[in-house]
Amino acid sequence: MNNNQLKLKEVSLVTSIRGKITGAPILTDISFEVFPGDRICLIGPSGAGKTSLLRLLNRLSEPTKGEVYLENQDIRAIPVLELRRQVMLVPQEPKLLGMTVREALAYPLLLQHLPKPTITERIKTYREQLHIPAEWLERTELQLSLGQRQLVAIARALIAQPKILLLDEPTSALDAGIASHLLCLLTELALKDKMTIMMVNHQLDIAQIFCTRVLYLQNSQLLQDTPANQIDWKQLREQLVQAETQAAKEWL
Repeated sequence: MNNNQLKLKEVSLVTSIRGKITGAPILTDISFEVFPGDRICLIGPSGAGKTSLLRLLNRLSEPTKGEVYLENQDIRAIPVLELRRQVMLVPQEPKLLGMTVREALAYPLLLQHLPKPTITERIKTYREQLHIPAEWLERTELQLSLGQRQLVAIARALIAQPKILLLDEPTSALDAGIASHLLCLLTELALKDKMTIMMVNHQLDIAQIFCTRVLYLQNSQLLQDTPANQIDWKQLREQLVQAETQAAKEWL
């Protein structure tokens, strides 16, 4: 297999209303490559297109133009359910769709038609790794806080063992200790299993510790694709503050 795992070629996305393109750009000519085990943070001001970019990668949205390849295959040629098994997205405010925690954790494995003992063992393994208490298993979405739902949704994604994990602000509602433990586990999975992780994150302290690469988006464009060890984090922080300030002025 080619070491290139994910490749975007001049991908653009514009807004549409009732299926009609209005021409306002969300992403413009985005191109980059992703490799197994990459830990990538998507950084940029609000409205830069970070979440939209994640949604393109497992076809929750379709590009207006351009191409996305998974292991040299156009993702449009991959059945959607198979693509989403390999490339899983955890949104910032996840839902359990009326399921209990146990049912939600089992669901992606049921779709793979795995035997019940395998499902039970895998749930136990990842529940323990993420320090999810056993008493949560019978709770529903209404009985969980946002942070608890985030943790369960991340466990649900990891249980499916995807090749690429897409995370939208995964630590935004987590306590500091739980967030730190989660990042350690994700780093271990990236190093040991070559799982690729792409994370939208506004917390540069977390990005600096976790990521191997930073993709910086602003004004619908990819302005920077830089290895983490080559980044001037102080300068990046100032750049982000300036961009957020300018974006706020445009909303006034």
